[in-house]
Amino acid sequence: MSIDIQRIDTERDLLGEGPLWDPQNQVLYWVDIVSRRIRRLDPSAGDVTNWSLPDLIGCLALREGGGAVVALKSGFHFFDFESGLATLIIDPEAGEDRTRFNDGTVDRQGRFIAGSMEMSDTGDETGLGSLYRLNTDLGVETLRENVKIANGACFSPDGGTFYFADTPRQMIWAYDYDCATGALSHVRTFVDLHSLDAWPDGATVDAEGCLWTAFVTQSRIARYSPGGELMQMIDTPADHPSCVAFGGSNLDVLYVTSIWEFEGVKGHNENDGHLFAIHGLDAVGLPEPRFAG
Repeated sequence: MSIDIQRIDTERDLLGEGPLWDPQNQVLYWVDIVSRRIRRLDPSAGDVTNWSLPDLIGCLALREGGGAVVALKSGFHFFDFESGLATLIIDPEAGEDRTRFNDGTVDRQGRFIAGSMEMSDTGDETGLGSLYRLNTDLGVETLRENVKIANGACFSPDGGTFYFADTPRQMIWAYDYDCATGALSHVRTFVDLHSLDAWPDGATVDAEGCLWTAFVTQSRIARYSPGGELMQMIDTPADHPSCVAFGGSNLDVLYVTSIWEFEGVKGHNENDGHLFAIHGLDAVGLPEPRFAG
């Protein structure tokens, strides 16, 4: 089967990010960070629903008890789709105006992990962002500091390996992840992208344990083996693909968000800022866990 890339006809995003497939309801969620909204696509009907947020939104995860948990600039919140209201849980970076939340995911035990980023590149060696875990008891732990742009958070199929990228540093790391405690250890380089001059953005892992990542500055998506070997490179219609997630009834469709305009990033073709669906990849994703808190 040949690869087929389809543009989904929806209103374009300024900064599309965080696609998340809901296998229970067969719909796709994603966020437009700059426009401060959550978006939901029903592929069977072609309908798109939007919810406005009171602040910049980095990512979301669905909750086992209904609704979602969202990482806003102002911290972690619960979000109710019925009322459209966001309720503050905790802000781990209260008083810090130079950062906002960005990418996130849920571990196999239902804990929400999300990282923050500098609002603009300061040129400093020390990043202002951090990586956090929101536990099911709603307590927060800091997993990593010195982050410039937190991205690419995802887990191996067994949950024992955690992947994390810092976009301007052009690095993807792998950690051992203690599924019982959530502790990170044994950090190592998974992929060093300096030789490709590529900047890693959002990522996901397929059922074979291969990591898919968006190269936000190169109009490409890359697939790496569990050992860090480059297996496949796909050109995208958008100048700046931002994040990837598997969806569809068989989890064999790769959805891709993209950027139209954000700070120094500016798209130059009609596809920028749109959502895409890639068929025919001969790969299957994994259902994303729900937040158990």
